[in-house]
Amino acid sequence: MCGRYASFREAQDLADAFALEDLADDAATLPPSWNLAPTDPVRIVVERTARDAPPESPPVRSLRLARWGLVPGWAKDPSVGARMINARAETLAERPAFRRALASRRCLVPAEGYYEWTPPPPGSPARTPKVPHWIHPADGRVLAFAGLYEFWRDPTLADDDPARWLVSTTIVTGGAGPDGAAAALHDRRPVILAPGRWDAWLDPGTDAPTALGLLDDPAPSLDAWTVSTAVNSATSEGPELIAPV
Repeated sequence: MCGRYASFREAQDLADAFALEDLADDAATLPPSWNLAPTDPVRIVVERTARDAPPESPPVRSLRLARWGLVPGWAKDPSVGARMINARAETLAERPAFRRALASRRCLVPAEGYYEWTPPPPGSPARTPKVPHWIHPADGRVLAFAGLYEFWRDPTLADDDPARWLVSTTIVTGGAGPDGAAAALHDRRPVILAPGRWDAWLDPGTDAPTALGLLDDPAPSLDAWTVSTAVNSATSEGPELIAPV
């Protein structure tokens, strides 16, 4: 499960980490966030033909902006995306909402870490909030969540309206594994791809069965600590949200 995460690394740092050839202006200038929530704009790494390039041009790796919560092309309106922030790895090839994206629209979602919640301690007063935990790489490196993305055409907007296309994304989740910080908090986690699998995952030419095989990737070493319940509100923001308490 992944319902909140943080991405606050500079765009140029992401360009270096992911060997990016292009940075979309809106993605490069997106403010850092320590509390990204569903439907927020987020940064994704994709391999597609460059903007304004001939269709036969080779794909380039770029940083793009997308709304978190995948909206299939056949959706009547974008509100469906709020229910599709995560996609279970086990059913990607079966669910109509994700099947086409799995085939050719795969992305990486850069992150510094994510949050998970546990129930309040036994005997706590009624309405005691759940306890948030910050889960992050032990070595401080950037994480690459496996993701999918889609394009949705707004039928109410004109063909020449630049806002007529909505780009949206979802984070693929899998089992948390038998041990480790993430497993102690929840039985599922975002699928974190090792750098050696980035090329094949992003390559539009990789077929769906091969892409599914890439998701069977052991999680890197992750640390976790308890943080302030301030992060429970999607409106909270700032580096203090990941400080241990």
